[in-house]
Amino acid sequence: MVRRILGLTSGRIAVTVLGLIALLAVLGPLLAPQDPLATSQNVLAGTSGAHWLGTDHLGRDVLSRLLDGSRVSVAGSLEVAVTALVVGTVPGILSVHLGRPFEWVTLRLADTLVALPFLLFAVAVIALLGNGLTQAMLVTGVLVSPLFYRVSRAATLAVARSQYVEAAIVSGASVGWIVRRHVWAKVLPPVAVAFAQTVGTGFVIVSSLTFLGIGVQPPEPTWGGLLASDLGYLGLRPWAPLAPALLIMVTVWAGNLLADAIRDVSGEAGRALVAGRAARAHRSAKSGPAPVGGTR
Repeated sequence: MVRRILGLTSGRIAVTVLGLIALLAVLGPLLAPQDPLATSQNVLAGTSGAHWLGTDHLGRDVLSRLLDGSRVSVAGSLEVAVTALVVGTVPGILSVHLGRPFEWVTLRLADTLVALPFLLFAVAVIALLGNGLTQAMLVTGVLVSPLFYRVSRAATLAVARSQYVEAAIVSGASVGWIVRRHVWAKVLPPVAVAFAQTVGTGFVIVSSLTFLGIGVQPPEPTWGGLLASDLGYLGLRPWAPLAPALLIMVTVWAGNLLADAIRDVSGEAGRALVAGRAARAHRSAKSGPAPVGGTR
């Protein structure tokens, strides 16, 4: 699947952008030219050689805070996506194989989680457990998990009544063996699409919560927090919110683009894509240059 994704222009663009964002999260704090928490008297300064993106209302270097805050933003979005993947996919697959009681309970839980507003629920949990990004993202991931539950359940139902699965059940194979051998390969493509979409959604969620000051302890920098602090001084620095907003927008766009690429190369569409490329390669080989000297 990876080769098919990289064979698409959209897939290469999405992987490149997300790879750069991941690299920024790993190396961003190390690349920060100044201490992101250090204040100075040079407040709300414009761009200069010392401050490429200027300074904020406390005299802190904006570029350093943007680079340092990338780790928190990326880690938070991945935490949302991985939590939703684990919490939603496993019950979604097992709900088809463990009988009606388990299916009924998981369906009701999924419906309940869909009805809960994630922002209000995250605020309530943080009020109980304390302000921290980890618990906020775990709670948000659980609330997003019904997407993975429904996707994995639908994909499992599509193969649950196939002849090879029924033959495995008749032969006495365990549920775990059937899932690993027959089901997981069919469930992986739609789950991968949902995961890529959730990574982008996770950035929006993390940015929304940190914009409101939820899940972070000041003065820890985050992209959403930078966006919120810049909005108070638009009269003096009207261009200031562009950098964090552009990073958030590009990351969400790349996640959705990757999800589209995975969808395009999986299932029937993926097989048609591979067949079309093979046919083009075969035609190119047959219509190659004539031998030097001609034929006799």
